[in-house]
Amino acid sequence: VQLQASGGGLVQAGDSLRLSCAASGRTFSHYAWFRQAPGKEREFVAAARTIDDNTYYADFVKGRFTISRDSAKNTVYLQMNSLKREDTAVYFCAARSSGGFTPAPRAVSGYGYWGQGTQVTVSS
Repeated sequence: VQLQASGGGLVQAGDSLRLSCAASGRTFSHYAWFRQAPGKEREFVAAARTIDDNTYYADFVKGRFTISRDSAKNTVYLQMNSLKREDTAVYFCAARSSGGFTPAPRAVSGYGYWGQGTQVTVSS
């Protein structure tokens, strides 16, 4: 089982970026994106529930970020628009294998599978 995150980079404030997370080995009940800035704890960004594609967002990204999923490719995306300097962080994709209609967890402990992280740097 592997989660491979990609798509990070250096952009200017106001720009857009799309992160990808390719999953292999199995399918999952929930996918999520977390981020971790230097000196801070890892925090929830967005999640999707695969059984009905319901989505969940942290308040600080609502209206700017969109999580989506391509089931045929077993890949999850995070479209990030109107990026701000405070969005600078390493972004991690995560997944859990059981849950069905359970709401997507917002805690790190709710996910048993993690990708390696991709750096997003937003300059002003």
